[in-house]
Amino acid sequence: MPWQQLSCALPDKAAESVSEFLESLGALAVTLSELGNEALLEPAPGETPLWKQTRLTALFDMEVNLGEIRVLLEKHFPATLTDFSREILQDQPWERSWLEYFRPLSFGRLWICPTDQPPPSPEGVHLVLDPGLAFGTGTHPTTALCLEWLAQQDLQHITLVDYGCGSGILAVAALLLGARQAVAVDIDPQALTATKENADKNRVAKQLICCYPQDMPDLTVDVVVANILATPLMELAPKLTKTLSRGGKLALSGIMENQMADIQRVYSGQIQFEAPIFREGWVLLTGKRIC
Repeated sequence: MPWQQLSCALPDKAAESVSEFLESLGALAVTLSELGNEALLEPAPGETPLWKQTRLTALFDMEVNLGEIRVLLEKHFPATLTDFSREILQDQPWERSWLEYFRPLSFGRLWICPTDQPPPSPEGVHLVLDPGLAFGTGTHPTTALCLEWLAQQDLQHITLVDYGCGSGILAVAALLLGARQAVAVDIDPQALTATKENADKNRVAKQLICCYPQDMPDLTVDVVVANILATPLMELAPKLTKTLSRGGKLALSGIMENQMADIQRVYSGQIQFEAPIFREGWVLLTGKRIC
């Protein structure tokens, strides 16, 4: 069965938003590749591994009108996309093709590595993760900030809740870094499926509980990590702080800089916040429960 792909050139800062837009229009896969001769060295912890000028390629089935897709792209991203092209392709395993562009990433002592790609350094903790059903491979600033923070903590024998787990990357990382047990919570059944698969792949499934919010066990844990969005973080403040033991650590991400003060205000009196960490317009808030 033939397929068709639409590709264009774009700046790295637009890659994520254009990718998400194409997926909403029915793209079966979106890949990013080098445009020009710019060398991309092994990224520093938390950096998004993209070239300043990137080529984006989206795969569609043959029934999709790529002319209409291009019109919508130019309307929503004016003066951003250039050098459009269309190509007909024969069938192939697209998920494996995507993995050609996903390279090992370092977050301090923690490495996120796709299947069949060993980390550049044998030292450290290695988490095997492939793009799949749910969001979360470590390339987005909010996820990267959480991974870096987890890698800096002493997680030996602690218990942790990953609220809004997505791919389960944070819960699985915590277990590989020494946590005794993790609870991964999400409203999306695909997220829970992906989390279970990633836990199996990394041999920590026995230490992991996956559940919907309404099925979350009544327990108190040492660490709560929530990488979602500002509004649900504020709505969930009573639940998340209640789940955290006194003196326990809280990490909140998915927060834009202009939302930081609102989050801190909602959690004040319960959480003593440390200095915020900023990256690309996003903020990681960490602190401990004081009462």
